[in-house]
Formats: sequence, structure tokens, C-alpha cells
Amino acid sequence: MPRKKVLLTVTTYPLPSRSYDELVCTAGVLEDGSWIRIYPVPLSFLIDLKGSGKVNNVKYTWIEIDLNKRSDDFRPESYSPKNYDFKDILIGKRISTENNWQQRKQLCLSNIYTNLSKLIANSKAPRNMSLATFKPTKIVSVEFEEDEREWKNEWKDLRKQGDLFATDKSPEILIPKLPYKFYYKFEDDSGKPSRLMIEDWEIGALYWNCLRRAEGNEAVALEKVRLQYETNFKNNKDIHFFLGTTKQWHMRRSRNPFVIIGVFYPKKDDQLKLF
Repeated sequence: MPRKKVLLTVTTYPLPSRSYDELVCTAGVLEDGSWIRIYPVPLSFLIDLKGSGKVNNVKYTWIEIDLNKRSDDFRPESYSPKNYDFKDILIGKRISTENNWQQRKQLCLSNIYTNLSKLIANSKAPRNMSLATFKPTKIVSVEFEEDEREWKNEWKDLRKQGDLFATDKSPEILIPKLPYKFYYKFEDDSGKPSRLMIEDWEIGALYWNCLRRAEGNEAVALEKVRLQYETNFKNNKDIHFFLGTTKQWHMRRSRNPFVIIGVFYPKKDDQLKLF
């Protein structure tokens, strides 16, 4: 198939996997605004494993890459790299935040859902839509739940075997597990309330940064995360969600197979009039 030009918009917090396939969900939009999912993607392409562990500045960057449609994934947006060493990839221009994210808006907001029931209906066969941009009518709150604090032992062993795609095969640094799950509680244009997990890498990175600044005080770190994703975003940002299905729950035809895999947050337009 011809090479694809993809604007990367999504990287989720990594999850160890027996198959190495979905350690991280990487997704983006094509030039026509349609969504595409690419996996597996080597973590070394996305993060500095020997440094801070932060996501490299690849979000909102154009790439060109040879892809194959995944035959083992019924979701139409799912592709895999033709060459797992990624030597054929071309990294292009990064789309800036100028003019309140104007270029990003043109590319990422070409098709917006505001009704979750309609989106879920389109996720069913035969369409099987699994990626979308969604605008909540109302953000109610950010919630968090305590989770297991360590990866399962078998996952640790798998990760320490080394990155499947690494050329030197040196042991890989295990990404720290988030001890909390984060959720957005919101309403759609019908007033229907929903609660979806936030799996965006940014919220995980924010938690670790806040924890360092709070000198290990988790309560303080969690409150800082809430202030950013709830208070600041609600008051100052025009929030959209990038939603994606998990293959497992989509295949099981769950009532709602979607999770929040990214948050799009330019300033509210009425704020711009103040400047």
C-alpha cells in the first residue's frame, strides 16, 4: 500500500504486553482528517528511556511511513509498520500552537461527535469505528481511584528481556506503573452522564512531575492534577477528547468500548478577545 502521511496526536501511558503489540497506543490523523492507529511502535521512538522518561516532542508532528493493515484487528483504523525497525520513517514538521492551535484544529476537528450514543452506535458492526474526536457538553469532574502499585511479575520479566525492536538488545528500563487511575466525568449534548478512563500519557507524566514537586506527597500531587485537568481546563480551555476503543472490549461488544486516549485543549475563543 502507498506510504501514509500521519500527524501524530495520541500516545497513551504504556502497558506491558505479552505480545509487545499494544505497549502504547499511537494514533493520529491523515491529511483528510481521518483517524489511524499504528502499533506496535517501539518505546524508544517515543520516550527517552535513559533520561527523564518524558515523551519526546513527537505529538503533532507529521511522519511518513509504510504501513500494512492489521489482519488480526477488525477495527478499520488499525495498521502496523511495514518495517519494524522504523528505518523508513520520515519525520516532518511539527504543527505549532500558533493562533490558538488553529492548524491543529483544522486537522483534528474536522469531524466532531457531541453525542456519545451516536458514536457508540457507529462503533458497532459493520462500521466498527474505533477512533473519534468528541466534544463534551459539560465537564463535571476529574476523579481518581487507587490502583495496584507494581506491574505484575510476569510483565516485569517481559519488559526486562529488552525492547523487541532495539538493535543492541540491552535491558529496558521499566516504565513506572501509575498507582492511580484517572477518569473524566462529563455530559454529552443529550445531558447523558458518562465516566471514562483517561489513558493519555500526559496525565501520567503530570502526576509524576507533581509528585516530585510535592516531595512524594501523593495527596498534594493528585490535587494538582485535579486543578489542571478539572479547574484550569474547565475554566480556560475548549476541551475535546480523542476517544479510542480497546480491542478487547470492542471485540466483546461492550456497552461502551471507548476510553479517553488524548485531550485537546486550546484556549476558549471568548478568552482570546481579552488579549
